[in-house]
This record gives sequence, C-alpha cells and structure tokens, in this order.
Amino acid sequence: MSLQIGDPAPDFALVAEPGADPVSLADFRGESPVVVLFFPLAFSSVCTDELCGLAADWSAWEALDAAVLGISIDSPFVTLKFREETGVPFPLLSDFNREASKAYDVLYEEFFGMHGVSKRAAFVVDRDGSVRYAWVSEDAGVMPDFDAIKGVLAGL
Repeated sequence: MSLQIGDPAPDFALVAEPGADPVSLADFRGESPVVVLFFPLAFSSVCTDELCGLAADWSAWEALDAAVLGISIDSPFVTLKFREETGVPFPLLSDFNREASKAYDVLYEEFFGMHGVSKRAAFVVDRDGSVRYAWVSEDAGVMPDFDAIKGVLAGL
C-alpha cells in the first residue's frame, strides 16, 4: 500500500559507498526535514537530468534547511561513481537489497525487462518522521514537481 500524507516514514539504513557507515532516515529525526528521492538507475539520461538539475539549484534547497537523499537499487560502487561524475552535493544511497524501495512501495514489477527497479518517487519527511509529501510515478520519464516539494518544505 502506498504511503499517504501523515503516515510514519519507514526508516532505512543504506550506504553511499562500499564500506561506509549507513545513512539512516532516523539520523535526521528532530534535526531537519528530509527529501527522499527514489530514482530508477544511475547514469540513465532522465536520472542524470533530475539529480543534476537539483544540484544546479542547490542553494535554494540549502535555504530550506532540508536534507536530500537519493536512493536507487544500484550497487554502492555505482552510486558512488554516479555521485562523483554528476557532482551532486547530497548522498546517493544504494538500496541494492531493495528493502527501502519495498518499504516505500516504489518497485516496478517489470522495467524494460528488469525486475525490482525503483520507480521515480519523491517523499518529504518532516522532523518528526511523518510523510508530508508523497509522489510516485509509473512513468520513469516524468520528473518530480520540485516547486511543489519546495512549497511543502517552506511550510514546515
């Protein structure tokens, strides 16, 4: 069942690179709201455009005092390389075992012949751990509405 506004956000603990300590959603509880962005696959054109676009507007996100976490089912070796090559200023986390993607109900059954790929999705989690914005796309070519996400963050 899809997450709804007001639901408690499922916690996760995922790594950004091999051997690193996991990043947990609980790490931000009481500190800052978190934008959780699921994306299908690193190095694909739409995912690159999405994350690079967000990075290009980074000062606006910093002004909202929100943490941003990108999550894909790619291995931590791939998420690290993707972050290095795109220069995004926020963690890209590996959900290789698909635990977070399952908890957030954002997995495609079939995606271009692959099974268990994350859908493009965006969630805003407030400081108390509740979902304040939830968007999941069945079309991987559609980008999140970043203005709507900023509006939710501005209201927290």
